[in-house]
Amino acid sequence: MDVDMQIRISGKTLRNPLMNASGILGDSPDSIRLLSTLGFGCIVTKTLTWEPREGYRPPIIIPLNHGLLNAVGLANPGIKAGRELVAAAKENNMPIAISIGGSNTDDFVRLVEAASEFRPDFIELNLSCPHTPGYGVDAAKTIDTIRDIVKNVASITSIPIWAKLSFSRSLVNEADAALSNGASAIVLINTIPAMLIDPYVMKPVLTHKWGGLSGPAIHPVAVYAVYKVYEELEAEIIGVGGVESWRDAIEFILAGARGIQIGSALIRRGHGIVREIIRGIQEYIVEIGVNKLEDLVGYAHRK
Repeated sequence: MDVDMQIRISGKTLRNPLMNASGILGDSPDSIRLLSTLGFGCIVTKTLTWEPREGYRPPIIIPLNHGLLNAVGLANPGIKAGRELVAAAKENNMPIAISIGGSNTDDFVRLVEAASEFRPDFIELNLSCPHTPGYGVDAAKTIDTIRDIVKNVASITSIPIWAKLSFSRSLVNEADAALSNGASAIVLINTIPAMLIDPYVMKPVLTHKWGGLSGPAIHPVAVYAVYKVYEELEAEIIGVGGVESWRDAIEFILAGARGIQIGSALIRRGHGIVREIIRGIQEYIVEIGVNKLEDLVGYAHRK
């Protein structure tokens, strides 16, 4: 089907707006090569910390009727692995974003310095990990911390910076703090804190007790977040949260997103979901008679 699916994000043109979310695959060269075959327009690595992390003991992922509950604990091979991850993407001419997670400004600065050496297309700052204490942003000082981290990392690299945020009542102000200090795009939203208690064991099911909720349950919240940030700031946004169909993806586009990340659906629905969503978007574009996908970005805001 000859439909223009190209989208421009942070000064780069992607063949389509779809990419994996940072928590799904993306932690080894082989997984990067697998992601390169699924139809994505861009790849995102697992969130990398300075040193490798083993994460929490199982159970770490709980399937729910409405999504997934996970507390992986930022398990990852460490920032040095980023070189091989970028190289694996470039083998297949795939744009790639390195996701990084630190516990303070200094951490993020040295992670961005290291990541920049590998020459990814984008660097995603995981500023909101709800189930790994010590990583991401302290809610008590969110705005100042976001401003400080983004300002410092943006000053040391020419690679576009994406800031990934969780939903909060101050989300628009947080996004503004990131954008006004050097971020080129905002990723909305990270998982939402949640937990599951077994009524017979009478204890939380996850080893870490609480984790992050993802999947269809958070999709309406994510659409609202994208809509509000676009409405207030007209920012470049990458929407993430519960995308399992072309309709979910189009909702994000109409709300103002330029990119769409898919996470839980790769586990819940299988790898074929990516091309299924692409086909659905293409058929929708033909049906409504627009020339290209880019024409629909933010369309829900038009009078």
